[in-house]
Amino acid sequence: MDEMPKQTESAKLSTLKSTAEIRLKNFMHEITGRALVMMESATQHQHGIAMDLVQEAFISLHKSYADKSTEEWYPLFYTILNNKLQDWRRKEARRNQPFSFFKKVSLDDDDIEQLDIVDENTPNPYHFLDQAVTAEEIQDAIAQLPVRQQQAFMLRAWEGFDVQTTAQIMNCSEGSVKTHYHRAIQALRSTLAHMDPHSGESSS
Repeated sequence: MDEMPKQTESAKLSTLKSTAEIRLKNFMHEITGRALVMMESATQHQHGIAMDLVQEAFISLHKSYADKSTEEWYPLFYTILNNKLQDWRRKEARRNQPFSFFKKVSLDDDDIEQLDIVDENTPNPYHFLDQAVTAEEIQDAIAQLPVRQQQAFMLRAWEGFDVQTTAQIMNCSEGSVKTHYHRAIQALRSTLAHMDPHSGESSS
């Protein structure tokens, strides 16, 4: 008499697991490309490292948050990915700096002077410049930014997160996000303006 409830419960768990795996597969298909662009920029085009960081983030997401909704996965995934990137950067800094294990390695520039700016609308990264530049040129320009500016820009412009969510993902203040984002936009406009053959033409 007790076998049927146990079998039913087992079937439910199996169905839930299968559903989560399908959702994760679809989620990965939708987000992997953008996540790789972000990590390749942050790791100076080290494709293998970028792939590893993204895959590790997906594994951690599935292991710890399989029961969450797909919408909840977006900020969770990028929070995990940001943490893994920071861990990798700290290991690289220690490896490249002799005796750095004697002191705390600080990689973030969130203690920069924060600008008193109103939140800027999140633009489409391919349109906000209003210039005839390619996706590859935009990605190359992004890769030249400091990592925190890269993150702020791509989380806001690529993923469409608001300031509060971006700050939670990056583990910094909203003021820092606004400052990083503002400086990223200014730097990208300056860099990509030189790539636009029409930028210096007169309107007359």
